[in-house]
Amino acid sequence: MVTQAQIDRINELARKAKTPQGLTDEERDEQKMLRELYIASFRESLVANLENTYIIDEHGKKRKVQKRKK
Repeated sequence: MVTQAQIDRINELARKAKTPQGLTDEERDEQKMLRELYIASFRESLVANLENTYIIDEHGKKRKVQKRKK
């Protein structure tokens, strides 16, 4: 789970990246790590929501959403 402090830091780094000064190498690495953490947390939350989602077909039968086969 991503904390509010981590989200604030992501936003702070994004704002700084747009300035003429830009980001240092350490800040770019930190930004990349925080973004990956955020995306992983988002995906985890999305999967949890989908696991609790049901579809009602045209016959009124309720079925769980299934993972798409590749």
